[in-house]
Amino acid sequence: MADQPIFRATIHPSTAGIPADVWNGLAPSTDGRSDNPFLDHAFFLALEASGCATARTGWQPQHILLSDDEGRPVGLMPLFLKSHSMGEYVFDHGWADALERAGGSYYPKLQCSVPFTPATAPKLLVPSGDPAIRAALLSTAQQLAGQRNASSVHATFVPEAEAAEIESDGWLRRLDTQFHWHNEGFASFEEFLETLSSRKRKTIRRERRDALAEGLAVQWLSGSDLKEHHWDAFYDFYEDTGSRKWGRPYLNREFFSRLNETMADRIVLMLAYDGATPIAGAINFVGKDRIFGRNWGCTRDVPFLHFELCYYQAIDYAIAHKLAVVEAGAQGEHKLARGYAPATTYSVHWIAHPGLRQAVADHLERERMSVERSQELLEQFTPFRKGERTDR
Repeated sequence: MADQPIFRATIHPSTAGIPADVWNGLAPSTDGRSDNPFLDHAFFLALEASGCATARTGWQPQHILLSDDEGRPVGLMPLFLKSHSMGEYVFDHGWADALERAGGSYYPKLQCSVPFTPATAPKLLVPSGDPAIRAALLSTAQQLAGQRNASSVHATFVPEAEAAEIESDGWLRRLDTQFHWHNEGFASFEEFLETLSSRKRKTIRRERRDALAEGLAVQWLSGSDLKEHHWDAFYDFYEDTGSRKWGRPYLNREFFSRLNETMADRIVLMLAYDGATPIAGAINFVGKDRIFGRNWGCTRDVPFLHFELCYYQAIDYAIAHKLAVVEAGAQGEHKLARGYAPATTYSVHWIAHPGLRQAVADHLERERMSVERSQELLEQFTPFRKGERTDR
């Protein structure tokens, strides 16, 4: 019988404690560039160094780094000890309430995710693909939960295959829905519009026309073109949206400056200008084959400008740069009418308390059926001409 592999796990209370080349060497990459910008060491470091994701804000880093018996890094699991469920976009407040009513404590919990970022990306970073390394990361997280008196471990927005593998290790799988746009090799936005019904084409053309009817112009800014005054303007927009939606934005001004220093080439900031004055903006991140829309805001309400900056301009960019997918963030059934199709997202959950685990398992079984039925219904309302869109 072959000897079982021996791994050494270290828990890191900050991203800075793991060298960037080690972290990025474990994340999926192409030609030395991370495939997903949110997995880059620089992104996590900016969140933590700016004070956005720290113990003070309820996001205490507990990153698991796994090494083999010769000390070589072989696996990484970005992980946080959390005292709340905010900034996750996969909602478990009902689970927390149930355990509290039963006399237990749901918090702290361990959260494997990119803070404040509802974008699918691998969470068990194992370049070799060795199942034994993935299993060791999961078992280490469960042991850590016991050591930290955490009720549970959650990995959110994981790829479908990763969710299936983790589920087979005894975790609970959860489904949800986002809306993504798919590039079928379009040469232009107009070519994309030709795949839609006549009524939807007319609606989108009208929305785009009305959004810029006041003489507004949109600029794409990336790399060295991004300056601090652009971030000053965008942060004003972001703060306005955050204060109206949830009271206090998760990200601070310093975070964006840090990103500008280290990841400007992965960012596309789209600003709407009235003359020389920016009045609205949307931030996007570019990966290997897709663009991710994240935050938006404005200081002047203009009809359809939100759709223009967040959805249509992202499609324009994807077509121009031959990107396969636009991921426009969490939720938003209004995206359906604008050519964005339902896409399933996955999360997995390990819960220590057997009673809560069984209750959640029962709930998730019903919830999965509801999500699947909902997606079937949504597919009937896509704006595509009959036969234009193939199953994915």
